[in-house]
Amino acid sequence: MHYRKSRSTTEGNNCPESRNSPATQHPSRRTLDPLEEEAGKIRYQNNFENSQTPKEKRNGKQVNQELETSNKIEPGEKHFTIFYGDTGHSYESILGPYLPEAKSIEIEDPYIRAPHQIQNLVRFCEAIVKISNIKRIDLKTGYDDDYQKMEAEQKLGELKQSLLEIDIIFDFDFNPNIHDREMRLDNGWVIKIGRGLDFYQKPQSWHEIGSNDLSLRKCLETKVDIYKVD
Repeated sequence: MHYRKSRSTTEGNNCPESRNSPATQHPSRRTLDPLEEEAGKIRYQNNFENSQTPKEKRNGKQVNQELETSNKIEPGEKHFTIFYGDTGHSYESILGPYLPEAKSIEIEDPYIRAPHQIQNLVRFCEAIVKISNIKRIDLKTGYDDDYQKMEAEQKLGELKQSLLEIDIIFDFDFNPNIHDREMRLDNGWVIKIGRGLDFYQKPQSWHEIGSNDLSLRKCLETKVDIYKVD
């Protein structure tokens, strides 16, 4: 019995239709002509860019520029009420939008003398340090008697030394006759909170949510007025 010899792969590729075809004769070739390849890349890039939405086309630099521009937009006046039991109100959320470009703040609050009130002031200063470039804080507060004044002076002196270590000047003064509560920034903004810094409820337990993070702490009812003066 005679068996017919099979053609080799090479012979099979030498049919008249494919003999002069580079793609058939050289199937392992992975690239086209260099000029043709470059043209293909350009076509792909154009198609990709045209398929993107305007948001996707923006590169990182453009996005950063837009964020910087939005941050420079000056906030407006605000007049609102914090209701009893509300949460979500922190010193950062109330003052934050008005702090850019401010270098100093004056605080007038007759009730920063009891231990928890001074602790509120410390938390307020911590917020200032985190979110602003404030370099000077001035406090004017009151007192009921000389003993209370002496204790407050000691605690406020400790805060003054702590702020000095991070290059922030803190000065305080006592005036038993003041009544109003307000904060004045050197960029013209005035923040008036009816209860001053002491508008948080005392937690039922110091181990409950909100005992440390004031944005989660329940509030007392108070009015907030923020406006700008020339």
